[in-house]
Amino acid sequence: MIAFHAPEQETSRFRHRVVAGGAFALVCFMLLAARFYYLQVRQFEYYHTRAEDNRIALLPIVPNRGMIVDRNGVVLARNYAAYTLEITPARTNGLEQTIDALSEVLTIDARDRRRFRKLLEESRSFESVPIRNRLSDEEVARFIAQRYRFPGVDVQARLFRDYPLGASASHVVGYIGRINQRDLERIDEGEDAANYRGSDYIGKSGLELSYETELHGKTGFEQVEVNAGGRAVRRLSSTPAVTGSDLELTLDMELQKIAETAFGNRRGALVAIEPTTGGVLALVSTPTFDPNLFVDGISTQDWKELNDSPDHPLLNRAIYSAYPPGSTFKPFMGLAGLTTGKRTAAQTIADPGYFNFAGHRFMDDKVGGHGVVDLHKSIVVSCNTYYYQLANDLGIDGIANFMAQFGLGARTGLDLPGEAEGVLPSPAWKKKRFRRPEQQRWFGGETISVGIGQGYNAYTPLQMANAVAALVNDGKVFRPHVVRYVVDTRTGNKRMIEPEPVRQIALKPEHVAAVRRAMVEVNKSGTGARAFAGAPYEVGGKTGTAQVYSLKGSRYVEGQVRERLRDHSWFIAYAPADNPKIALAVLVENGGFGSQSAAPIARQVIDYHLLGKRPNQPAPEDADAVESSD
Repeated sequence: MIAFHAPEQETSRFRHRVVAGGAFALVCFMLLAARFYYLQVRQFEYYHTRAEDNRIALLPIVPNRGMIVDRNGVVLARNYAAYTLEITPARTNGLEQTIDALSEVLTIDARDRRRFRKLLEESRSFESVPIRNRLSDEEVARFIAQRYRFPGVDVQARLFRDYPLGASASHVVGYIGRINQRDLERIDEGEDAANYRGSDYIGKSGLELSYETELHGKTGFEQVEVNAGGRAVRRLSSTPAVTGSDLELTLDMELQKIAETAFGNRRGALVAIEPTTGGVLALVSTPTFDPNLFVDGISTQDWKELNDSPDHPLLNRAIYSAYPPGSTFKPFMGLAGLTTGKRTAAQTIADPGYFNFAGHRFMDDKVGGHGVVDLHKSIVVSCNTYYYQLANDLGIDGIANFMAQFGLGARTGLDLPGEAEGVLPSPAWKKKRFRRPEQQRWFGGETISVGIGQGYNAYTPLQMANAVAALVNDGKVFRPHVVRYVVDTRTGNKRMIEPEPVRQIALKPEHVAAVRRAMVEVNKSGTGARAFAGAPYEVGGKTGTAQVYSLKGSRYVEGQVRERLRDHSWFIAYAPADNPKIALAVLVENGGFGSQSAAPIARQVIDYHLLGKRPNQPAPEDADAVESSD
C-alpha cells in the first residue's frame, strides 16, 4: 500500500531545511568575514611586515675605514678594493671536493688552503670565508664562466687594508684582522653591535685598535626587493655608509725611519716627545714586523716565525718592556736631593771609590773614586758613590714619592694599547709584590741600589722620555699622545687632541737649571762627549748602563759575557739645551755602555730633527768608547 504525505507537511519540512541551511551558511560567512577582518584589519601591520620581510632584504653597506697619516701627510694605512673568492661551507656539496674542483679553475696553493682552514676555525658555517684574495680580472672572468658548477662559492668585491710603509712604525699603527668569535662576543656586549653587520675586519693592535670606533665609520643599509629564490630584483632605498674618520698623527715618519735605521739589527726602543705638548715625534721598537701579513689572515709559517723568534718582534718594547734605568736615574735623584733640601748644588762629598753601608761595600765604577764631587760633577762623571749616599739620606719613601711625580712606575695614559706600569720600588710596593713575610721586608741596602737606578727599578722607554720632557718643561707633565687630529672625512673638520697637562711638579727654577747645566756638560766633557763631538747645537743628556744579571761582587767585562746577558745601554737627552724642541730616551738591549750604543742613535735622531741632516748608515757601536762609569 502506498503512503501519501500531505503537501503542507512536505512544504514545512523543506522550509525548515532551507532555513537551517541558510542559517548555517550565514554563520560560516560571518565567521569567514570575522577572520578576514582580523587578518586584514587587526593584524594588517604584522602580516604586512612579514610579507615585506619576505620581499625585501636589508643588506649592510660596509663603510670605508679611515686612513692614518703622519704629521706631514705621509700615508701609514689606507684602503683599496679587490675581488675575493669566497666559500660558504654550509651551502657547498662537500667542502674538500669543492676546493679541489676550484683548484682546476683557479690557482689555489697550499698556503691558501692553510689560511682558509685557519679562518674557517674562527668563522661560522653560514659565513663566507675567503680562499683567494686579490683576484685578477682574468681570474674573475674565468670563475664566472663556470660559476654554475660551484654552489656556495662566489666572487665578492672587498675593501682591503694596506700599510704602504710595511714594517716602519708598525707597533704604533698596529693592524686589522678578521673578526673572530672573541671579537663577536665583545661587539655583542657593546652598544655598537649593529654597526658591525657585514663587517669582516676589526682593529687588533696599535692605533687600529685604540681608535677602532673613529676609524670604522658607520655602516649603511640598502633595501633590495628579492624574488622567491632570494635573488635581488631591484633596489628600493639606500642609506649610505659613513666613511671612518682619518687620523693625523704627531709622528714624523722621516724621523721615525731615521731612528729605525739607526738601530740596525740591534734590539731596543726609542721614544721622542715634544716637551711642550706631549706629542710623540717618534716611537720605535726593534725588531719590528710587517702588519700586511695579518690583513688576509697570517699564515701558520709566518706566525710561527714571529711568535717563536727569540727577538720577539711583536713586542712593543717602547711602551711594554720595563728596564732598570741605570745612571739615567741620577739627574732625577740629584733634583730630588735639591728639592728636599738634602743637598745643595755646591755641597761636596769625598769619593774614595766605594760606600760602606751595614758592613757591605758598594763599589763605584772608578777604582779609587772621583775625589771631591759636587752635584754637577756627580752627573757629568756619573759618580755612583754620590748617589749611594744621597739615596741613604733621602730614604726609599722619599725617593719613591719624588719620582712618582714624574710618572715613573705608572702608566702615562698614551693613546696606544698595551702600556706597562713599570716598577717604582717602595716598602708598600714590596708588600704587594711578595707573599711571604720575610720577602716583604724592605732592607736598607736595597735603597742604596735604587739610588743608582738598579735594584727593583724598572721603567719603560716611554716613561723615561716623558720624565725628561717634564724635567725640561719646568716640571709640567703632559699625557703623551700619538694622534694630533681626528679628521671628519665628510666635512674635512679636524678635532684636535688637545695637549693634556697631568700635573705641575713644584720645582725651583734654580734647581732645574743646576741639573740641566750638568746634563749639557755630560755631552761636552762627560760620558756623552764622544757621541756629540762637533755638534753645532747644545744638547743635554745622560748615559746609563743597566745590569741584566747580578755580578755578585765580580767586575763586569763585556767580552766575557754572553751577548744576551750583557748590560742594557741607555741614553736620555733633550735639545736644543736652551729651548728644548725634543726630549727622548733610547734603550739598546744588551748594548753595553750608554755612550757606546744608545748615544750615537740619539745623535742621528737629534741631527735630523734640528738640522734636517740624514745619516748615511746606522749609528755605529762605539767600540772604542772609553767610559769608566755611566
